[in-house]
Amino acid sequence: MKKLFLLLSLSLFLTPLAFSDTVSEDRSDFDKVYNVIDDAVYDIRYYSNYNFTGNKINGYNAPVAYMTKEALSALSKAAEDLRSQGYRLLIWDTYRPQKAVDNFVTWINNPKDDGIKAFYPKLKKSQLVKGNYIAEKSGHSRGSTIDLTIIKLDGSFVDMGGTFDLFSEVSHPNYKKLTKQQKKNRKILADAMTKAGFKGIDSEWWHFTLKNEPYPDTYFDFDVE
Repeated sequence: MKKLFLLLSLSLFLTPLAFSDTVSEDRSDFDKVYNVIDDAVYDIRYYSNYNFTGNKINGYNAPVAYMTKEALSALSKAAEDLRSQGYRLLIWDTYRPQKAVDNFVTWINNPKDDGIKAFYPKLKKSQLVKGNYIAEKSGHSRGSTIDLTIIKLDGSFVDMGGTFDLFSEVSHPNYKKLTKQQKKNRKILADAMTKAGFKGIDSEWWHFTLKNEPYPDTYFDFDVE
């Protein structure tokens, strides 16, 4: 009985820690990217079934991109810098509702659904979690993270040596087996984003988060619409 009481006490103590972050539906400090950057191009993959799950993702009710106003202001500086070099932004994902992240986790836990294997050709589904590709919480849900690339002003392709959401070492920003031009193209994007106040990560060349994000402990869950 004492042992049972101790276990219950520990459970009650640990629960608040597991849910210490705030979940919010408040979109008042968000804006749509196209209200600030009028020449960006969009390929919102989670609004379509062309993503690693093979299905449209919960919470994506329109192919639009939201960010916190602070992050969007910084992104506009990067867009201006890149525009002066002959490029514009192509955006894959920005703010991501928590319900979308929950959708990813549900997919991970379904052994009967492989999704689109081309996005993780050399990995098992279980390795997507171990490799930190998919987690129960995402910086995207805090509203100041973006997945993007660059295209030329005329809309033509810029070769980055790998595509969005390719869960592979090829996606690492400093992957060695790239051509000189591919390395240069990745650097152009990374330099502009860094100069504007964003930071990248080691596993995805397309992923950037505002260094001084305004909601570091808040995960938003309003729909993209």
